[in-house]
Amino acid sequence: MATHKETGAPARLPPPPRKPDPTPAPSKADTILNAARDIFLAHGFSAATTDMIQREAHVSKSTVYAAWPTKEALFAAVIQRECGQFANSLREMDFETDDITRSLTRLARAYLDLVVSPMGLALYRVIVSEAPRFPELGRAFYAAGPEVVASIVGQFLERAAARGQIDVQAVGYTTAAMLFISIVRGEAQLECLTHPNARPSEAQIDRWVEAAVQTFVQAFVKRPEGG
Repeated sequence: MATHKETGAPARLPPPPRKPDPTPAPSKADTILNAARDIFLAHGFSAATTDMIQREAHVSKSTVYAAWPTKEALFAAVIQRECGQFANSLREMDFETDDITRSLTRLARAYLDLVVSPMGLALYRVIVSEAPRFPELGRAFYAAGPEVVASIVGQFLERAAARGQIDVQAVGYTTAAMLFISIVRGEAQLECLTHPNARPSEAQIDRWVEAAVQTFVQAFVKRPEGG
């Protein structure tokens, strides 16, 4: 056993080095994901680097790599979080009313507000531009975004059908839900993507929502007998 030369007492060994945490603390993880989101949306996936992200987040590379070993994994985490936050907010909204048109309008407005927001448009641009080179990122976005929203809308339509408000038997709940979000998103998203320096007014968004909802209502909403 090692001893101090002067006293002969056992030498105090240094404590063993602490093992790094396998994942950063929640608050630090949020900081990293926020930084990653901002860097990816500003520079695109290919041009963004983990060096940029760790500097933006004010953390070490080892902290980033401990949770996300590759840039693709980090971007997938950003996609999951951004899409998941919107899906959760949609689930928490109360759409159950006796007025099916009003319910559909609230659903459409909540979805379109996200789709044409600066963040929503920027994320969509990055995904579409990188999908040919990184198809797994495109699939991750589709599964976490449009598919989840369609599932939430489909569940709403199923409950509305049980109340006798709507009839989508001809196509089924899943297809009807996809049709609904596609009608809502279609013209509005295309116009905003092709006019990047313009921001739609609240009145314009209302018109897009109304046109989409009325189209869907005409196709699927049951009308009173004799109406």
